Amino acid sequence: MTVQSDLDAITPVRFCENETVNLILSSFASKAKQSQIQLTVNAKLPASHPFSDTELCSLLSNALENAIHASEQIPDISMRIVDLRMFSKNNKLCIDIRNRYQNEPVFNHGLPVSNEEGHGFGTKSMAHIVEKHGGVFGFSVKDGWFIFQATT
Repeated sequence: MTVQSDLDAITPVRFCENETVNLILSSFASKAKQSQIQLTVNAKLPASHPFSDTELCSLLSNALENAIHASEQIPDISMRIVDLRMFSKNNKLCIDIRNRYQNEPVFNHGLPVSNEEGHGFGTKSMAHIVEKHGGVFGFSVKDGWFIFQATT
């Protein structure tokens, strides 16, 4: 019984055809569950995309880390929601990650900024990766949702 639970703990859930993305999303699904956050994933990745595994890992990890961190601040557990969609449209990779939040985000030159120690570098990294591949991105707030969208 212990062997099976240990295997379950390290076996990634298959969200899509990309194994790197499955590992990242499995890790964050576990983090979300531990923090009582409802994480919804709809990932339909194309066979080929412009990002290296390292870039994809950095992009998704930073976005999901921020979303989970913001959601953890919400006292009402039923409002702790993160929604991720990844899909291909017109040969472009589209990413849409949204989450509820407790504290209104502060923006500087279109990027959310943090005054917490050791925070605030992830969004710059995300922007750099998308721009490096000629893509576009946006961070916004609408109807109580924080939204990150990128197309490249």
